[in-house]
Amino acid sequence: MEKINAAIVGCGNVATHYAEQIQNYKQVNLVGFSDLDQDRAKAFALKYGGKVYPTLDEVLSDPSIDFVVNLTIHHAHFDVITQCLNRGKHVHSEKPLALSYAETKQLVDLARKKNLRLSSAPTNFMGDAQQTAWKILREGKLGKVRLAYAEINHGRIETWHPNPEPFYEVGILWDVSVYPLTYLTTLFGRVSQVRAFGKVIYPDRKTMEGNPFHIETPDCVFAIIEFDCGLIARMTANFYAKNAKERHSIEMHGDKGSLYLGNFQEFNSSVEYADYGEEYESIPYLKTPFEGHEVARGVEEFADAILSEKPHRATGARAAHIVETVEAIGKAVETGSCIPIHSNFTPPEPMDWAR
Repeated sequence: MEKINAAIVGCGNVATHYAEQIQNYKQVNLVGFSDLDQDRAKAFALKYGGKVYPTLDEVLSDPSIDFVVNLTIHHAHFDVITQCLNRGKHVHSEKPLALSYAETKQLVDLARKKNLRLSSAPTNFMGDAQQTAWKILREGKLGKVRLAYAEINHGRIETWHPNPEPFYEVGILWDVSVYPLTYLTTLFGRVSQVRAFGKVIYPDRKTMEGNPFHIETPDCVFAIIEFDCGLIARMTANFYAKNAKERHSIEMHGDKGSLYLGNFQEFNSSVEYADYGEEYESIPYLKTPFEGHEVARGVEEFADAILSEKPHRATGARAAHIVETVEAIGKAVETGSCIPIHSNFTPPEPMDWAR
């Protein structure tokens, strides 16, 4: 099978999962790594093979590299992706695509102008459990779906991550709410407007080393999200609770029945269906699921789409719509107003094995 060459830029915590998973993909040849800390890039190259690129410029100057997997911190995404596109490289980026809708629109327009592909995480909608639940929905078992609940009880990042402050700076919305929003827009299309309330509930924290830090971006948000199709979703998101019974779940309720996805990130999440007023029953997966969250599945799908000359599913346009929605929720928290959403996108097709 033909392969396509990729380089990882940004060798932080999530890059370990990407590198390990990409090595199992037949379509992708991982040729090297780059990071501002060259020692980290060297460690990755030593462990996974490939070369070390001392700078982003050297990555982009290598004609053998077809696309860049951008795993830099949130604040660097816009600049890194812009440089990659301007130098003729396709890009798959970690979420969010950028930290404002204006920037994401610039990136989408630039990719279109350069005739390049732009893809973005999260790609949790490609998961085995997530695709199984979507097929139940497409079969019409729920009837008209009018209500959904998304729970994000993500816990305290400082208890497990060595560098938690950048996550708190961008906040729970930008870091985690993109997962249920991506999944719900996969199933139900574009968001039309949002309302929200939020505040900082646990402002003073300590790193794993015991260093204190203070947060000012809301770590708890409640959002009401309305979709063009008529669906109303309530999303609860916080960087505080971890022992909640519903940590990362999504419920969807229709005229005929209800669908429960136990975890919007985990590909082996429980999937349950109940006729209206009846008990939930487990739904078998469409295929044997990946154990956990296969963060790089979007890279595999992206590479396959490029090689097959077909559309990829995790488009920049949909990522931009998610960014506009997240930005609008933040504005709604600040103003107490209902904020309309203006962007649009073409919804992705189901995975070939899930049709």
